[in-house]
Amino acid sequence: MRKRWLPAFLGVALLATAGTVAGALANAHDDIKQGTPDLIVDQKILQNHWLVRDESFAADDCSAAEGGFPPGDHPVLRFAVATPNIGTGDLYLGDPNAHVAANDGLYELAACHNHFHFRHYATYQLIGSDGTIWRTAKRGFCMIDVVPAPQSADFAQKTWAFRSCGRPGETGNQGISAGWGDEYWWSLSGQFFVLDGSDGQPPILPGTYTIRITVNPSFVSTGAGDPCRYHETATLCHQLEESNYSNNVAESTVIITGHPGRTGIGPGASDSQKKGDPLLEGK
Repeated sequence: MRKRWLPAFLGVALLATAGTVAGALANAHDDIKQGTPDLIVDQKILQNHWLVRDESFAADDCSAAEGGFPPGDHPVLRFAVATPNIGTGDLYLGDPNAHVAANDGLYELAACHNHFHFRHYATYQLIGSDGTIWRTAKRGFCMIDVVPAPQSADFAQKTWAFRSCGRPGETGNQGISAGWGDEYWWSLSGQFFVLDGSDGQPPILPGTYTIRITVNPSFVSTGAGDPCRYHETATLCHQLEESNYSNNVAESTVIITGHPGRTGIGPGASDSQKKGDPLLEGK
């Protein structure tokens, strides 16, 4: 039987909610493994699953709306990200609806998708040889168990506990079990950099670049709606507690080419897009 691991900040936040919400969240998860999570970024997934291709974005595409670029045809660099939990305990968040009710700042509603986005889960950066940094259209995340994590000492256990992102009116159960990893496949919404400058950033010209992914990044709190839960320094915060913050970054070299076509160029060009996968569609 797994034991409960409940972050201290969640227990405090729940004191401010209605008794029914607090009770439901407190009693719903009796199998959470004790210990402290430790998130990493799978460098091999990043290295082996990126591609450059031309895409068409419809007027109602949430990626375009959140990324700040107009619908139509655009060249993009897509990439996959996996974030295994190699720690000694499960990372448990539970139902986003309860966090929103507690007004604890962990989640925000993405109106276009009509689901919740976890804040400060990861940053995606593309870095040029001159140090220029580009951002992606990605704005939020849902944490669930998608793939086993062979990097973890708990890999042999191969059990999962979290498989529901949830949305308004629909109970979720978010987290990442020890020995499992969350995954954002390259075909998901927002998993790309726009190359033509239509999102207000400088155009990304053909050449060699570095993708840098940081999970549970440090940030500076902006106030009560964005509180500092775990301090790295006096001013830098982390949203999630971990046993090790020094292993949260992975990088991969990518080559941007001109005129990649609809099929795309890169090691991920022959990948399945994983359309219809129920574990990914809720993201």
